Amino acid sequence: MSKKNLVIVESPSKANTIEKYLGEEYEVVASKGHICDLATTGKGGLGIDVDNDFKTSYVIPASKKQTVKQLKTKVKKAEKVLLATDPDREGEAIAYHLATNLDIDLDKNNRVVFNEVTKQAVVKAIDNARKVDMDLVDSQETRRILDRIIGFKLSTLLNSKIKSKSAGRVQSVALKLIVDREDEINAFVSEEYWSISATFNYAETDTKIEQKIEFLADLVKIEGKKAEISSKEDADVIVNACEKQPFTVSEVKEEVKNKKSKPPYITSTLQQDASVKLNFSSRKTMMIAQKLYEGINIGTAVTGLITYMRTDSNRLSQVFVDGAKDYIKQQYGEKYVGKYRSKAGKNVQDAHEAIRPTNINNTPNAIKQYLSNDEYKLYKLIYERTLAALMADALYNSKSIKLECGKYEYSANGRTLIFDGYLKVYPENDNESLLPTLTENQTIIPEKVEGKQHFTEPPLRYSEARLIKAMEENGIGRPSTYATIVDTILKRDYAKLEKSTETSRTRVFVPTQQGVLTTRKLDEFFSSVINVKYTANMESQLDEIADGKMEKLTSLNKFYNPFMKLIDNAKENMEKIQPVKIGESCPECGGDLVIRKGKYGEFVACSNYPKCKYHHDLESENGVDYGNCPECGNKLVEKKGRYGKFIACSNYPECKYIVKNEKKPAKETGELCPECNSPLVERVSRFGTTFVGCSNYPKCRYIVPNKNKGAKPKKVSNKKDE
Repeated sequence: MSKKNLVIVESPSKANTIEKYLGEEYEVVASKGHICDLATTGKGGLGIDVDNDFKTSYVIPASKKQTVKQLKTKVKKAEKVLLATDPDREGEAIAYHLATNLDIDLDKNNRVVFNEVTKQAVVKAIDNARKVDMDLVDSQETRRILDRIIGFKLSTLLNSKIKSKSAGRVQSVALKLIVDREDEINAFVSEEYWSISATFNYAETDTKIEQKIEFLADLVKIEGKKAEISSKEDADVIVNACEKQPFTVSEVKEEVKNKKSKPPYITSTLQQDASVKLNFSSRKTMMIAQKLYEGINIGTAVTGLITYMRTDSNRLSQVFVDGAKDYIKQQYGEKYVGKYRSKAGKNVQDAHEAIRPTNINNTPNAIKQYLSNDEYKLYKLIYERTLAALMADALYNSKSIKLECGKYEYSANGRTLIFDGYLKVYPENDNESLLPTLTENQTIIPEKVEGKQHFTEPPLRYSEARLIKAMEENGIGRPSTYATIVDTILKRDYAKLEKSTETSRTRVFVPTQQGVLTTRKLDEFFSSVINVKYTANMESQLDEIADGKMEKLTSLNKFYNPFMKLIDNAKENMEKIQPVKIGESCPECGGDLVIRKGKYGEFVACSNYPKCKYHHDLESENGVDYGNCPECGNKLVEKKGRYGKFIACSNYPECKYIVKNEKKPAKETGELCPECNSPLVERVSRFGTTFVGCSNYPKCRYIVPNKNKGAKPKKVSNKKDE
C-alpha cells in the first residue's frame, strides 16, 4: 500500500471537509488546537527564563498527549506532511509547535494557508506551500510571554492584596474603559435646555392637484450665533416673538447627494452588528462563524460558506469582486454595479480578506434549508453586507431651506430617494422627509411655534458592541481576542451585563464593586502599563515583530525591567484588604468569624482557615428573619448571585427554592401630573438617582423638572366630586 500525504488542520470538522476535496492520496487529521503550552515551572512558575533571553519551556498537556502520540504515528507513515492550521499568528505558532514536536522539517515548504475552505482554495494553497513564517511565530510567542508575565505577576499580587481573581495586559484595560465610563456617568450633572421648532402646512400646487405638505423648521441661530436656550422663560420669549408671524425664505438649496454602502465585515464590525441586530454575544457570533467557515453540507457537497472570520482587513479578492459584479449585473442590472476600494485602518494587519461568502451564488434563501436558524441569520447578515459593498451608491434629492423671523434663523432639511442602489439588498432606517417648493424672499406663516424641554444625558454605558468598537478604535487587542476579553471580564465578576433603558434587548456593562476596586488599584500602582496608549503601542510592536521590523528581545527587554519595578513597589506599598469580622467567635476553635468570598457569593468562615474549616452561609442583613424554606425546612437567607441579591434556601444549590422577587408598588407623592392628571410617583433612574414622574409612563413621559420651572403638579383634592 502506497504512502499517503498527511495534512494537519486544527478542527476535526474542517478535517472532514478538506479530506473530501483532496481524494485518496491524502489523509487529513486535526490537532484540535494547540498541542503544547508554556510550562508553569521554573522561576515564578512562568515557564520563561527571564534571565536567559526569555527562553521558553513548553509542555504537552495531559489532555493532548494521546493526540500527539497519534499524530507522531501518522507522520512516520506519511509520504509528505503539510501543516494547514488557521491563517493567523496563532495558527502559525500551532504549525511551528507541530513541526518541532513531530520532527517535521522546518526548512521545507510544508506550511499551507487558505482563507476559505473550498476545494479551489485548498488545492491552490497546497500547490503554493511555503515555509513556516518565523516572524509570525516570534510575534505570537512575544504576545504569549507578555500575557504570561503580566497575568501571573499581576494576578498573584492582586489576589493576595485585594482578592481579585486575575488581571491581564488587555483584559484590565478593557475593564478600565468600563469603570472610567461609570465614573463619567456618576459625575455627570444634567442640565436643562430647550429647542424651538416651527410647524408649517404649505399647500403645494400644480396643474392637476393641490397637496398640503407639513414640515418642521428648527431654530438654529439667534442674531447669527448658535441658538442656546437654557430656560422656559427664554424659550417663551422666542415662541411669542415668532408665533403667527411671517417667516421669510432666505435660502433654498437643492442637490443630488449619494450615500455609499458600508464595507464588508471585519471581525469587530461583525460582532457589533450581530449584537445589535441579532442579539448575539460575541462568543456566539464567533462560534457560528467558525462553523460557517469550516464547512456545512449544502446538499451537493460539504463546503465552507464564508472566508476566515478573524480579520481586521476589509479587502476583497479581485476574483471574488469580478464574479460578484457579474452576479449583480445579471440580477439587478448594469446600473446597480458599483466600484469597490478597500480602506486600511491604522491598526490593520491586512493578513487576509474581509469576511465574505465564498460563493456569491450561495444566496441565503438558496441554502436556508441546510442551516440552523442562527446560522442562517448570521450568513444572511454577511452575504447582504458583502453584496451591498459592491453595489452602486444610493442617490437622494436633498433639499435645505433657511427661514428668518426677525433675528431668528430656522432651518428645514428634507430628502427623497431617487435611486435605491445598494439599498436594494441592504435596507437601512432612512426616513424620507418631503419639503415643498419654495422660492427665496417668499413669506409663509407657521401653524404653530413651540418650545420643547430637554435635559442633557450622561454618556451611554458600554454594550458588548460598543465595548468591542472602543477596543478596535483604540487598538486594544486583536480580532481573535475580543470575545475572550468580554468573557473574562464577566467570569471574573468584574462587571455584569444588565438590561439598558434604551431597549429591552440591549444589555450594558455595569462594573461590580470588585471590578472598580481592581481598576482603582491598577490605576494607583500600574497606570504607566495598564492604559489604552501603552496597550495599543504594545500591539503595534507585535505587528512590527510579525513584519520582521523589530526583534522579539527588543520588545521584551523594553517591557520587563520597568514592569518588575512596578510590581516590587506594589508588593511593598499596596494595602492588603483584611476580611471583614462579623463580631462573633468560631464555635469550633474560638477564632474570629469573617466574611469570605466563594464561588456562590459571600459566606461566613473561620479566620483560622485552613487549620479550621468551620463555615456557614451569610446571615441576612440587619438580622432579618426570612423564615424557613417551604421545601426542606432550612432557613431562608439572602444570597448574592450573578444578577444581584436574592432570597433562597440556606441549603442552596442542593435545595433550589428561591423566593420570587415581587416589585414594590411605586410610592405616590400626593400630586397629579399636569399633562394627563395621573398620580405622580417616585421613580429610580438607571443611574440610581430618584426622580418624580407620571405613573402613566410610557404613555405620558412627564417628569418634574430639576429646576422647579415649567408646569407645576396639581394637588390631589379630597373632594369626592373632583
